[in-house]
Amino acid sequence: MVWLWVSLGILGGVLLISLFLALGNNLICTTRHTLKIEGLERQVRIVQVSDLHGKSFGKNNIRLIEKVIGERPDFIAVTGDIIHRYTERNKRVALRLISSLCEIAPVLYIAGNHELRNKGYRFFRRDLMEAGARILDDCPHTICDLTVVGLKCSSLKNDKIHSVTPKDKGVKILLAHMPQFIEKYAKAGYDAVLSGHAHGGQWRIPFTHRGIYAPGQGLFPKYTEGVHTCGKTRMVISRGLGNSQFPIRLFNRPELITVNLIPEK
Repeated sequence: MVWLWVSLGILGGVLLISLFLALGNNLICTTRHTLKIEGLERQVRIVQVSDLHGKSFGKNNIRLIEKVIGERPDFIAVTGDIIHRYTERNKRVALRLISSLCEIAPVLYIAGNHELRNKGYRFFRRDLMEAGARILDDCPHTICDLTVVGLKCSSLKNDKIHSVTPKDKGVKILLAHMPQFIEKYAKAGYDAVLSGHAHGGQWRIPFTHRGIYAPGQGLFPKYTEGVHTCGKTRMVISRGLGNSQFPIRLFNRPELITVNLIPEK
């Protein structure tokens, strides 16, 4: 009889842990940040989608799409790693999502390190454009009276940022997948940066907002979530939506970001 109760207790514990992990990896939380921007003429609302890695939240990502619709964005910024590998399933999930997001608002897209891992990006880029996305590969785009620049990961590493940054005055926003280069972004004169890549540190220490590991930063990384300031530049980091090499998030729910840019009076 004792063994029966012990077995039931173990089974119950396993089920509770499984439920905790399932909910923690599949319930999207929406984080909203408000940034006061000098020189901005009107409020602009941006929804940031980052690090999906081919994950689906419901059929055809319906739960994610409904979250985005509810935020009523002026435009949507996809800040890299929408796929994990160039498999047919990953590409299908990504392209269906982009097509659906383009029906909500204009979509500005930059490639992350996973898109750029092999020559498949050339064809994937074409498919993204056909799905309706505006691809910002080291080039600026004007939207909502903002100059939005997208920087590829390879350009982050070779200091190409200074050659692609517009020299004219005005509010400049940078979409850059990797957050650890914040000092370079600030030196280039950006008002705000939207980034991802760190996955919130993947496994987070409860009640501390500290992540365990992030690519490019190593153990106990500094830049994994939230808003960071360097000079006049504010950088918003998304914890992302999917998983990469670590298959499970811990104390780190998938995150959709809304950034409200408001004039600094």
